[in-house]
Amino acid sequence: MPLVPVKELLQKAQEGNYAVGAFNVNNMEIVQAILAAAEAEKAPVIMQASQGAIKYAGIEYIYALANLAANQATVPVALHLDHGTSFEQCMKCIRVGFTSVMIDGSKYPLEENIALTNKVLEVARATGVSVEAELGKIGGTEDDIHVDERDAFFTDPEEARYFAEKTGVDALAISIGTAHGQYKGIPKLDFPRLEKIVSLVNIPIVLHGSSGVPDEAIQEAIRLGVRKVNIDTNIREAFTNACRQVVMDNPKEIDPRKVLAPAREAATQVIRQKIRVFGSSGKA
Repeated sequence: MPLVPVKELLQKAQEGNYAVGAFNVNNMEIVQAILAAAEAEKAPVIMQASQGAIKYAGIEYIYALANLAANQATVPVALHLDHGTSFEQCMKCIRVGFTSVMIDGSKYPLEENIALTNKVLEVARATGVSVEAELGKIGGTEDDIHVDERDAFFTDPEEARYFAEKTGVDALAISIGTAHGQYKGIPKLDFPRLEKIVSLVNIPIVLHGSSGVPDEAIQEAIRLGVRKVNIDTNIREAFTNACRQVVMDNPKEIDPRKVLAPAREAATQVIRQKIRVFGSSGKA
């Protein structure tokens, strides 16, 4: 089936009280792993491309791979820009065929973030593309974007309410204690803050930096209202660890297919497990 907007998937998740997994893509094997996991679990799925993925593979390659996967799928698949940093980049993704974009204006003052988000929304609404925004900074590093721990701050519930009223964005990423990359310890999420935000904002909530967060914490966040959960680091870990193991066991191996096939399978298993945690199995 054709690629679908993220908004459609999150509306159904809102009604069913589950979350849709958003998994970062970097190459063909990871795209295949995401689709294989979604098909096996009969789950809707979001493929998303970060700044690094677009720089590495090229925006046209990312779209072509995801579009092919969607057209071969029996489950709904969306293609999303993760952490778009400018209006221009969002427009490039919309023109290519992405069905959702994130405009990350969290580094700007509140009113500037609102203005930038609305500028993207004006075009996206006319083309049927979903828009995600971010309020509050999420610590850690993702590709070339780094937020120092001392600069990371949690989302203010009243600002979230005001932001939602002024934009009407389709999904809102908030900061409640997660971070991008590998955690140094076990993250502790601010559930009362999440609950307050959900009570004030009638928009699907997004949890970034979810790799490494305990399953029970993710499930509690979903129970409270999170509808999109981003996973990248766990996929990278499974993929590269499997590659490393093949090379260690077979140091003379020169066939990339024999290195990458086990990595693809390892990524598939991680994604399947996440889909079950999110409660989206059987929801396609």
